[in-house]
Amino acid sequence: MKSTLSLKPAEVKKNWTLIDAEGLALGRLAVIIAQRLRGKHKPQFTPHVDCGDHIVVINAEKVALSGRKEEQKLFHYHTGYPGGIKTRTIRQRREGNCPGHLIKKAVERMISRGPLQRAQMRHLHIYAGHEHPHAGQNPQKFNVAALNRKNVINVQKG
Repeated sequence: MKSTLSLKPAEVKKNWTLIDAEGLALGRLAVIIAQRLRGKHKPQFTPHVDCGDHIVVINAEKVALSGRKEEQKLFHYHTGYPGGIKTRTIRQRREGNCPGHLIKKAVERMISRGPLQRAQMRHLHIYAGHEHPHAGQNPQKFNVAALNRKNVINVQKG
């Protein structure tokens, strides 16, 4: 008789993965990051246990968008004061003080909400440039561009 393996939190082995986001499509990158944060790429995936990996994303400011989303897509947020609704474009958010926020929000919205989501999102480390402080963990480089040719967007600025 076969039985289904269910991991316990003490049995989980977390690996470190390094992803270079330069030129990658935002949505496709977010899907891959969300799957690896949840642990769905592992054969011993257990839905109610945080069995995903640590993900380090570098060059977050160079993530690509197709079409004219950079100028046309709007993000709304509220300051908490009456009449305090604010609107920003993707370009304004990218040029702001936290360019990695685009990737963080895209991944966050792909993982089901709750305490498990918050625990999994703590394992996502995003950096705007190509340097990161996690070299001691020896993260394995993961080439997202090699998975599918549609993962890379060639943008001609002119």
